[in-house]
Amino acid sequence: MSIKVLVVDDKQMMRDSVGATLQRAGYTVVVANNGRDAVAKLARHQPAVVVTDLKMPEMTGLELLQHLREADSDLPVVLMTAYGTVGDAVEAMKRGAFDFVQKPFEGDQLVVVVKRAVEHRQLRKENAALKADRADRVERVVGPALVGSSGPMRSLATQIRQVALSSGTVLIQGESGTGKEVVARTIHAHSQRRDRVMLCLNCAALSSSLLESELFGHERGAFTGADQLRKGRFELADGGTLLLDEISEVSPQLQAKLLRVLQEGQFERVGSSTSMRVDVRVIATTNRDLSRSVADGSFRQDLYYRLNVLPIPIPPLRSRVDDVPLLAEHFISMAAQREGREAKRFDDEAMTLLKEYHWPGNVRELQNICERASVLCRGSVVEGGLIQPWLMPRGDATSLVHPSAAVPSAQTLAGSPPLQPPVATAQADIGGPLRSLEEVEREEVIRALGRFSGNRTRTAQALGIGVRTLGLKLKKWKEQNLVAQSV
Repeated sequence: MSIKVLVVDDKQMMRDSVGATLQRAGYTVVVANNGRDAVAKLARHQPAVVVTDLKMPEMTGLELLQHLREADSDLPVVLMTAYGTVGDAVEAMKRGAFDFVQKPFEGDQLVVVVKRAVEHRQLRKENAALKADRADRVERVVGPALVGSSGPMRSLATQIRQVALSSGTVLIQGESGTGKEVVARTIHAHSQRRDRVMLCLNCAALSSSLLESELFGHERGAFTGADQLRKGRFELADGGTLLLDEISEVSPQLQAKLLRVLQEGQFERVGSSTSMRVDVRVIATTNRDLSRSVADGSFRQDLYYRLNVLPIPIPPLRSRVDDVPLLAEHFISMAAQREGREAKRFDDEAMTLLKEYHWPGNVRELQNICERASVLCRGSVVEGGLIQPWLMPRGDATSLVHPSAAVPSAQTLAGSPPLQPPVATAQADIGGPLRSLEEVEREEVIRALGRFSGNRTRTAQALGIGVRTLGLKLKKWKEQNLVAQSV
């Protein structure tokens, strides 16, 4: 579908000349002989760009700009101006015009400006779509903001406030399930970039070649299947924040390209030799000790220093058990609200069990247990006897899975095969036969795969596990003929 450009000028010769130039460049041209005509044609034709003369009778270019901005604040407007009205053109840009060209101008000059305007509009649309989609996914998957009043949490809150005011690169390190992404989003929400987009990319979910394309984009024909130009996350996040989750999983080749972006703010799309400059704040997260990865040679030392400008360690839940009652009440209340159920509360025995537990899965595991209790408890009080079978003995690295999200252990997320689930059976408080936790887990995985049309990356993100972990589970179940081979 051809891109439409609305050309506005009270002189027919200029309209014809500009229109012919843009048509030769491949654009569909709609013309208007004055500002009022342009406003009337705006809704009917929905142009991607407006090119208008600045000096016109009845309605000036500045007045037309105001009307256009009120109708569509993202619509780029390019002004054509004579030498004597350059000052007016500059004023128009302060009011939201995209750019201006000074008469007389070469046709190629106008085409370049219009092309940039089209790309700018498309970028804003993509950013808005990504932001909306990401915000929705975070609301459903990550859960609420940080909760807690313990000493470690007060210290973390102070760190977040200090780091948010800076523009430096942030490295968030913590065990799986501690809430690294929540911390990253809190930093962005309190930063000077809070009104700009924040994008996220899980570096462990893609192969090295796909990750390079996702980060830096690619040109049409750069590789097999690249049938059109694609902007990468750095380009889309220009002016905003980019969260690189599981940064330790980036290949050595890509580490070099990441280092250049952090040092110089420049990169090339895959298949291109043209450098692009961006202004992106990077926040990286990892559940590994990157200093050890540097020592064993799997992670570049210079990249580590570039990432570790503003380090934020997140304490595990076992080191802030005073926050467990607040978190438990918060999570079980949120679960009840989301499911439209009666709000539950934990009795003294249950709360004691929660406070004495060692929490290998951290906050995510607590959230899972609270959501499970909200579903399986028949009364209004969650008793200790209900939740005790769900709490693993100390030293057992097995992951517990519930109907809302899997709880991966740190070992599983680090790339090791998932351990066998516990033999204990789920409580059948809601009726029906007893089922093993693996059965509950398998049903939820299959349900999530259906919800995301078989997309394993999105399924794994929604369940809170790695793509490799999901693949290993599905492979095991297929070998046992517990799921269809087509899954």
